[in-house]
Amino acid sequence: MFVCEVRFECFADTTISAAQHAINHLLEAWRANGQILGREFAVSFNDGEFRARLMLPAQDSLANRHNSPWAKAALKGLTDAKLLPPREKLLGQDINANESATQTPEWQLLYTSYVHMCSPVRSGDNLLPIPLYKLPATFNGDHKQLIRWQTEWQACDELQMASATKAEFAALDELCNVGSDLFRRGWDLRGRIEYLTKIPTYYYLYRVGGTSLQDEQARPCPRCGSASWRLDEPLLDMFHFRCEPCRIVSNLSWDYQ
Repeated sequence: MFVCEVRFECFADTTISAAQHAINHLLEAWRANGQILGREFAVSFNDGEFRARLMLPAQDSLANRHNSPWAKAALKGLTDAKLLPPREKLLGQDINANESATQTPEWQLLYTSYVHMCSPVRSGDNLLPIPLYKLPATFNGDHKQLIRWQTEWQACDELQMASATKAEFAALDELCNVGSDLFRRGWDLRGRIEYLTKIPTYYYLYRVGGTSLQDEQARPCPRCGSASWRLDEPLLDMFHFRCEPCRIVSNLSWDYQ
């Protein structure tokens, strides 16, 4: 990932509120398309210029060829706010973040956690995140629904990791249960991505708990009941189970690793 500063210069008199609306509209459009990462974006104003510091999946993430219809409309909206097109200054690579996948994978999966702000679509070859704007739009021209699912998954993950309230158990049910709303929506999005990309796409089903290591190793696929989904060797040193028909990967319970 890369850190980039984006500058918006005024070409005529404007107001803070008009500029704020236009800039935030563009940032939300870029976020919905996976071109910038994170949830909050600080925008400063000084000497007639607005500046935003952003996290990008790749150096060229803000190139016009990646823009969604919403982002293109938002760029035009800058003119109405008396702002020039944005100027980008790449500050460098983020040393604390993952690189993005650059090669088309043989398979891919939906995988995230509360500590990750990168794309939830990962390469099955190396688990590196695949920038969402490189995928066909999932719905309505961009990836808003996929990012919303990721945000909710991360919220549940943070609750269960904190282990401080009764909400932990409701959150775990959403993460681990194939009957949960979170699973259903994520699994449907997975299918949509597979249909659009023609690449086998799997859903990561989080697993914790269980009664014993023996029972855990013998547990069947929770969606179809298949007992043959256990792998001889874990994929990517993490996934011990994979069900091909159900397009699910899962880990051996963290309690027994």
